[in-house]
Amino acid sequence: MIREKTGAGVNLSFPGKVLARQLGRRVRPRSQRTVKTLSEGDEHGRSRNLVIEGDNLQALASLYRERGQIDTILTDPPYNTGGDFRYNDKWDKDPNDPDMGEFVGSDDPAKHTKWMKFMYPRLQMMRAMLKPAGVLAICIDSRELFHLGQMLDELFGEENRLAIINWQKSYSPRSDNRHVSTATEYVLVYAKDERLAKTGLQPRTASMDARYRNPDGDTRVWKGENFSGPKALTHQGMVYGIQSPFTGDIHYPPSGKCWRGPQVDALRWLSDWGVEYELREVSDAETRAAIVGVPAGEVRKVKAVMLKADLATAQLAAEARRRAGDWPRLVFGLDGLGRPQQKKYLEDVKQGRVPMTYWADDDVDEPDVLGDVSWDHEESGHSQSGVNELTAVVGAGHGFETVKPMKLMTKLIQIWCPPNGTVLDPFAGSGTTGHAVLKLNHDQGTDRRFILVEQGRPENGDSYAKTLTVDRLRRVIGGGWAKKKHAPLGGGFTFKTLEKKVDAKTLLLMERDEMIDTVIASHSSTGSRRSAVLIPLSDKDDEPYTYLVAKNASNEGIYLVWSGADSNTDLTEEAYEAITEEADKAGLAEVYHVYSRRNLLVTDDVVWYQIPDRILSDFGLDVRTESFTEEG
Repeated sequence: MIREKTGAGVNLSFPGKVLARQLGRRVRPRSQRTVKTLSEGDEHGRSRNLVIEGDNLQALASLYRERGQIDTILTDPPYNTGGDFRYNDKWDKDPNDPDMGEFVGSDDPAKHTKWMKFMYPRLQMMRAMLKPAGVLAICIDSRELFHLGQMLDELFGEENRLAIINWQKSYSPRSDNRHVSTATEYVLVYAKDERLAKTGLQPRTASMDARYRNPDGDTRVWKGENFSGPKALTHQGMVYGIQSPFTGDIHYPPSGKCWRGPQVDALRWLSDWGVEYELREVSDAETRAAIVGVPAGEVRKVKAVMLKADLATAQLAAEARRRAGDWPRLVFGLDGLGRPQQKKYLEDVKQGRVPMTYWADDDVDEPDVLGDVSWDHEESGHSQSGVNELTAVVGAGHGFETVKPMKLMTKLIQIWCPPNGTVLDPFAGSGTTGHAVLKLNHDQGTDRRFILVEQGRPENGDSYAKTLTVDRLRRVIGGGWAKKKHAPLGGGFTFKTLEKKVDAKTLLLMERDEMIDTVIASHSSTGSRRSAVLIPLSDKDDEPYTYLVAKNASNEGIYLVWSGADSNTDLTEEAYEAITEEADKAGLAEVYHVYSRRNLLVTDDVVWYQIPDRILSDFGLDVRTESFTEEG
């Protein structure tokens, strides 16, 4: 408020912004019902990966256990093209209103305001979901680019903007454009904390490695690297003359640059040519001052690295060394007539490449920042390839005209999600993000997990979360693509739908199957909300357990004493005896995590969770007021 009143900085303002800022705290979490018939894959995949059907704002509120645990959010929200998102004015007062609202048309005079009111609370929630080192990569086109950037600058801070990626969505001009044919879209990349975030490297290519050779017979392959670097003004001691033993010319760094090595290193490397060198004062103050960018009288006095013997003697020695091979670290081109270069050995190069400018660019040395970059369609894929990929998997008639290409999504995941990290996509669409995670896990032996949220268009009976998204993931997991068989990617996922609002009254009226899903969705076995992935359990003899519902990573059972609101809901000695028998039958540890209404037993091997208080707490709700607790 002070900044806005005093005019400090750049401020974003739009009608309804105050209410939009409050929506994320007022939306209610929902219970999640598992749909086994729509789930797929092996036990490991099912326990880790989620596809959630429902409103993404409600879903993010319901994923409170994951809050602060997500490595990467990669998503493709509606671009406000007309008819691609809904807005209900009642949400301004109650974000839990069940009416989905009307589609916002391209001719709606308030379309930008509605889009921002729609996106702002979702962006707030996305930021809250990220780890301190987490990264958000969000796709957008020119329609809302500036509005989205302003909101992200405000929510994340301009200093945490890692990149504005400009990727080539098409490679031929469209004839229906009146002015300029649009060939690019954007990915805005923000870190929760730029100091903690890590940007990974892209794999090196064969053409990059082919630049490294050993023309001098060196035992290691190398290429000549520019011996100059930035920051001459602050490194004036490394702005000095270097005399070539081949030509006698005195070389200096380019304007504003300094040499990468100090004089002591340069002396040693140059002496390896079989030539004597020394540090000697020369009348080069004006030359050095011009390079540094200061008046001649203010430049530091620095000696040059000069030949000690006469030039003719130096030339004979250096040429003999050049013919002998295995040259020193500092070279003057392959023929001895170039500027100073440093040997850069392939084995010393990072086994990857930094993503900047075009992805086709090779050998970026040490960029200070990632910056604004452009990616060719050959590096990121293009929109039509995304559609073709989807058609190849599920067949024609899916109705999607714009689909992000797999190349783009896999590259973003590789760069900003660690090999065992979690990727969240709140606007999952056809499931490209999930497909990309499964493919990377299969191809690289990684173990990333995904959480996808998609609502689809239930008003048309077309909740493509249940149809298209699930169909695509199932086909790539099993290899049964529509056009021809492919290698199965393996993995799996659990499908869940959002149902009732979570509050004490609703919890106490739940049937057992509803309570099982709610416990598994909310369970956290520690004081912190760490990601407590549970593996649901059922008896192999098709006779369901009475109490056992899941196990955790420590092979400890999760037990639920709940047969419905009006029946067995208390942990008694009889229930405890049955729980220990079920644990022994399932081969689980003798630590029992038990949910019940009351606990009528005291024993050291039971970790007890009271219904409904513990469940409310694990959904981030205050037990007394049932409002979200204020954190972060």
